[in-house]
Amino acid sequence: MKLEILQVPDCPNVAVLEDRVRQATAGHPIVLEISHRVIDDPDEAAAAGMAGSPTLLVDGVDPFAVPGQVPSVSCRLYRSESGGMDGAPSVGALRAALRLGPSDTPEDSRAAGDCCPPSDTTDSPASGLSTWRSAAQPADAAGKAIHQAVLRGFAATGRPPSTEELARIAARFDVSAASVLTHLHEADVIRLDTAGAIASAYPFSTSPTPHRVRITDGATVYAMCAVDALGMPAMLGTDAVITSADPVTSDPVEIAIRAGELTAQPATTVVFLGARAGSGPSADSCCNDLNFFTDRDTAQRWSDAHPHLDGAILDLAAARRLGEDIFGAQLFATSDHPDTVPPPAPPQC
Repeated sequence: MKLEILQVPDCPNVAVLEDRVRQATAGHPIVLEISHRVIDDPDEAAAAGMAGSPTLLVDGVDPFAVPGQVPSVSCRLYRSESGGMDGAPSVGALRAALRLGPSDTPEDSRAAGDCCPPSDTTDSPASGLSTWRSAAQPADAAGKAIHQAVLRGFAATGRPPSTEELARIAARFDVSAASVLTHLHEADVIRLDTAGAIASAYPFSTSPTPHRVRITDGATVYAMCAVDALGMPAMLGTDAVITSADPVTSDPVEIAIRAGELTAQPATTVVFLGARAGSGPSADSCCNDLNFFTDRDTAQRWSDAHPHLDGAILDLAAARRLGEDIFGAQLFATSDHPDTVPPPAPPQC
């Protein structure tokens, strides 16, 4: 496997990238050839496919390329496992890019394409889901504007914005709404149905699910999964009441989040966090298996009946923190017209 690092002169993040490549490949019988190409001219960057420094090419292909990203001789920013930005891909993201399975190191987790890695603890599955969903974010200004509008539409009305409204937003960036939605679908930021209409935008679903969320001063919506439901109040900065049902007993579950305080009926409610083997969109590989249970006993019974799933049982406090980590910063724009806020300029190396 041939790796080439495209960089500007004296880029400080090249050493970070090289160290993480070493960590990602530790314990794997793999032979790597790593070369460097120093680029300081925008035209040369465009010809080489350098979308900022450092850019990693794996056998000539940039595995971290995102729609709308333009060639650049500035620093490149990558989504970190905590949901922030970083100067190099994470170890988990590199393992996924290099198509490596788990190594023999104890801290290893499944590649970011798999929602919830197997573990005897609750931390690893939660970290896997958080990394996966945090990485699935729009990368360009048009995508961010459309995504923000879709989320706000769901919160206010229970539905995404109209085709006409999305077209007006897209026109500000001289692109079509259809092309932006397609890019967001491909990045697993939203899901489109076969007709190209918005079927879901994590955490919201247009179709009925077991998880209904009554948003204070907003709509009553369906959440994609239990974790999505718990993340909505933090994302919207409001109170909410979640109703669901135990998949084993069909007994009702109700969770209220008011003024930051969570209460549940029954108080023993837990969340099973799991995913089916293999990679794919969260909606297909993960969401159906993240449910509320009235207690650990019924969650364990359900888990035992689904041995093909990797996962763990979380108490509500842990599941809520996970939802807040994933969705708490989704509505980041602060102007009166958030869909027009441009992304920050990339820092210069």
